[in-house]
Amino acid sequence: MYHETKPSKKPGVVLAAVFIYNLSMTTPIEQPRMIAWLLRWAAENEIVRAILLTSTRAIPGAKVDPYSDYDVILVLQDIRPYFESRAWLADFGPVLAVYQDPLEPELGVLRSGYVVQYEDGLKIDFTLWPVEIMLAVAASSKLPLELDAGYQVLLDKDTLCDGLPMPTYTAYIPKPPDETAYLTTVELLFLNAAYVAKYLRRDDLTGAKHVMDYYLRQEDLIPMLEWRVQVDHGWRVKPGPYGRNLKQRLTSDLWEAYELTYSGHAAEDNWRALWNAIELFRLAAREVGDRLGFQYPEELHQRGCAYLKRVQES
Repeated sequence: MYHETKPSKKPGVVLAAVFIYNLSMTTPIEQPRMIAWLLRWAAENEIVRAILLTSTRAIPGAKVDPYSDYDVILVLQDIRPYFESRAWLADFGPVLAVYQDPLEPELGVLRSGYVVQYEDGLKIDFTLWPVEIMLAVAASSKLPLELDAGYQVLLDKDTLCDGLPMPTYTAYIPKPPDETAYLTTVELLFLNAAYVAKYLRRDDLTGAKHVMDYYLRQEDLIPMLEWRVQVDHGWRVKPGPYGRNLKQRLTSDLWEAYELTYSGHAAEDNWRALWNAIELFRLAAREVGDRLGFQYPEELHQRGCAYLKRVQES
């Protein structure tokens, strides 16, 4: 919600065909290169003890494209040399831009990571784990979400990964909301909509767009649409971040209605987009409520819309 603030069965070693792309990203070059490249690099770096591939590229049958990242966990004797120097990142090509995670505690030791975009189109998200984290994870009966979503062991020099459970591939799949969560989402929609209306009335495009796109859309509308998808798919599909897969999974009429929640810079267009978002939310929420046995709060909806109309016409 927006609020104003002051400023040991386990996947085996995989050496699969992968793609490296040229700078234009228009003609993928099919080569069994990326994983082999990682393995050769690790063989030359004693500090690297294991490598795991996670996320989309580690899930059997998952859809990947030229823009799909490589999510790689490097299990290291000591993460500090790789944290304190970025030089090693250039081993995989000319670096275009980097985000570095701070050192953060996990299971009593420090971890870090890098998000790296290379000039040739390759993107690798590196997670740096000390050996102690890998040992603790392997000794646990429950995988962390990032592994339970899907992983492949690419390299394990010291059998550190022995004992890792198989991933269930169900991490990050939403669970059905209870009635409290359902009703809270409806209420927060109108709270965020009130902020959008206020900013539009003040001719504050920046504030209105920010709340509309980053709060009302991401925290209220998209979760309700994802619940709507799940009731048709038995709560078995992974939605992806930011509502990324909605176009493929919503019915065509719901997707067309969703497209109408976007707008340009004109105030009247933004008001129209806000009303479209509220109507789409109610349509999806009614259908979700019907399937889960919840009553949509029509009286709140009417009072919320009446308030927004007063702000618009004031």
